[in-house]
Amino acid sequence: MSESWTLNAAEILPPKDFQAAAVASGIKPSGLDVALLYSTRPCWGASVFTTNAVKAAPVVVSQRHLLESRGALQAMIVNSGNANACTGEPGMIAARAMAEATARTLSIPMQQVLVCSTGVIGVPLPAERITGKLDDLKQGLSSEGLGAAARAILTTDTRPKVCTAETSIDGRPVRIAGMTKGAGMIHPQMATTLGFVLTDAAIGPALLREALAQANRRSYNRISVDGDTSTNDTLAVMANGGSGMPAIQPHSSALELFVEGLTRVCQSLAQQVVRDGEGARKFVTIRVTGAPSEEDAAQIARSIANSPLVKTALAGEDANWGRIICAAGYAGVPFDSSRVSISLGDLVVCREGGAVDFEENRASEILRQQDIDLTVHLHAGSSDATFWTCDLTIEYIRINADYRT
Repeated sequence: MSESWTLNAAEILPPKDFQAAAVASGIKPSGLDVALLYSTRPCWGASVFTTNAVKAAPVVVSQRHLLESRGALQAMIVNSGNANACTGEPGMIAARAMAEATARTLSIPMQQVLVCSTGVIGVPLPAERITGKLDDLKQGLSSEGLGAAARAILTTDTRPKVCTAETSIDGRPVRIAGMTKGAGMIHPQMATTLGFVLTDAAIGPALLREALAQANRRSYNRISVDGDTSTNDTLAVMANGGSGMPAIQPHSSALELFVEGLTRVCQSLAQQVVRDGEGARKFVTIRVTGAPSEEDAAQIARSIANSPLVKTALAGEDANWGRIICAAGYAGVPFDSSRVSISLGDLVVCREGGAVDFEENRASEILRQQDIDLTVHLHAGSSDATFWTCDLTIEYIRINADYRT
């Protein structure tokens, strides 16, 4: 991508006319656990949700709201510490109560409120703890509140994950700012975890949905920590036009520029999720090149990224390339294994589908690094795809074995 956007992955800066606030409601044992994101002016929204057949109540409610409002979206209410998933009709009542109370407090239509939850599955959500804090959240709304909101949505994360991109479109400064959460239960089939992006660009709902789909395909849909797709996955974007720029039109350079910025923000957020993967010590970039299509390359890269044998070999700093070609082989994409080459960094460890002499010391040196590049060349076409994953360590098992207790 071009360098027309200035990217800041260290802080989240508010786009014009966006506010946020966060409070502690007691859903988590301690700390902030409810966030409110709000546009002071009407805006459009778009979202992608989990493809898991088991969908949490807030996902069902939010999907319905976006459909009923035809893309109008002005607020998002988010809680951590409880997923409100597999909670039956009481869970639906709780999700609707969150939306109703938020809409009433902000004097906006209920259908323009997105509801999100994250945390333990199967535990009833005490919605009254959230709705009882809406007045405090409203009083706390400010353009400086995004940082607190980014902390309030965390569960097993060790740190907030934020990003801001800035550029000029049609002579107007435009900003895209995002936050996300996630460290485990990460396997995208749409998005993954929770991600929220705000922009003061002017773009209608149809184009916004198209832009989000493109950005998601090359960001959240290209990461994996453990192969588990959550019941609550939501990636949402709100665009309020506060920059004063003309509305983005189809097939325009402004649309291309916006998609580029949205993609870069989503990629940064998605990569931060992988870097904070539960128990992870390695950040691994998998590139599959020379494929018949980008979809084929992505499918093979995803198979490699999700292989427990590959991930444990990376954790053990073992250049076991046989596990890599094996994972590629069961991805469901036909290719000629006798033409495949594999590299760790700049070190070729497999050529023409077989072993080559390589320096084990050099391989160990590469695998000791925190950031590792793994390239698989199929020599079967001109397409490629990049995927991001992490290693699988004993610490991951410990975290998830003790998750509820």
